[in-house]
Amino acid sequence: MKGLSENLNEKCAMNKPIIIVGGGPVGATLALLLAKQGLAVTVLEARKQGAAYTESRALALSYGSKRILEKLGVWANLATKATAINTIHVSQKGSFGRSQLHAHDYQQEALGYVLSYGDLSASLDEALSQQATVSFIFEASAENISHTENTASVTYQHQGESHTLSSTLVVLADGGRSLDEIAGLTKETKEYGHDALITKVRAELPHNNVAYERFTPHGPMALLPNGAQDFSLVWTGKKEYITPMLSLSDADFLRQFHEQFGDRVGQFLSVEKRMAFPLKLSQLKTVETAHLVVIGNAAQTMHPVAGQGFNVGLRDAESLAQTVVAATPEKLGSTEMLTAYQASRKSDTKGGLLFTDFLVNIFSNDLLGVSGLRSAGLGLFDVIKPVKQHLVRKMSFGK
Repeated sequence: MKGLSENLNEKCAMNKPIIIVGGGPVGATLALLLAKQGLAVTVLEARKQGAAYTESRALALSYGSKRILEKLGVWANLATKATAINTIHVSQKGSFGRSQLHAHDYQQEALGYVLSYGDLSASLDEALSQQATVSFIFEASAENISHTENTASVTYQHQGESHTLSSTLVVLADGGRSLDEIAGLTKETKEYGHDALITKVRAELPHNNVAYERFTPHGPMALLPNGAQDFSLVWTGKKEYITPMLSLSDADFLRQFHEQFGDRVGQFLSVEKRMAFPLKLSQLKTVETAHLVVIGNAAQTMHPVAGQGFNVGLRDAESLAQTVVAATPEKLGSTEMLTAYQASRKSDTKGGLLFTDFLVNIFSNDLLGVSGLRSAGLGLFDVIKPVKQHLVRKMSFGK
């Protein structure tokens, strides 16, 4: 029976590089996971090299995601730039019901971390630049992705010219790309009719590494510690409620926000640029796409409540890398291999989609009598330790 290293050597010799479309954090993590196993990888990224490094958008990393980055040797460069979440405080406006989760109760150094998209992208790209088996092509815009029984191909534009690459395995990790033109791929989508407003605010009092999940009749808001006294804010609600807040003066916005959030961190002193985007829940429904697999936000999109989406994407990358390494050379990219991968991700992905959708449906309305039940439920949840243990494990590691 052949050993793992011999199996990997055969893959490198017999197959063209694995192609990853999308060099964001999920695609880059997959590339690094594969390169660490000696596999050849080509990454196609539409943006210029370094274009993402200044992006300050906050990512909420679970404890499990931190461990993935730690194993890859990336976390050491990120630790000083990340803000730990040691406590999660969950409450509902207008009621006394609340619950708290503390990292030390679950033998974890933190429940999660807040990190900028730019810092994570820069660290992953730096690690990839040191891998001899990785080829990174920037400003490569994928125009067409197709697949046959034997290979998958990507046609892309680079420096004004069209190129085509083929491989026994193509991975689509570009969350902003439409899948409509790819045969065999369809998405089931639920439009919430809600938008998410994102920004950064500074509070009067230190956050003490506490993240807040606040449910209001208009929709949930998440306040994540990000820096010494700053918070990254994700405030969701119906479009007609969120859109007017984009044009409010800073003072009026902070006043309205404080009214909904309360006094837990004192007054809010300043707010940065506000942006909004529509929210939806979507899940990939694959008919059959041998040699082509979709991961991350390209495969599933979740409501940002509970911060599950990005972490599910990193677990996609880790699981796919494990499936690739375990496959024999002749099975790489086969329907059999990709079916095994999909089976490994089904429980985690479905659980994340159902969990976030449940929270939105339960906590984003103000029906008569429901508020009291929610308040009682939060209070009850706070004292049922096995349920809290299960939730923390789900949020940290997935299934």
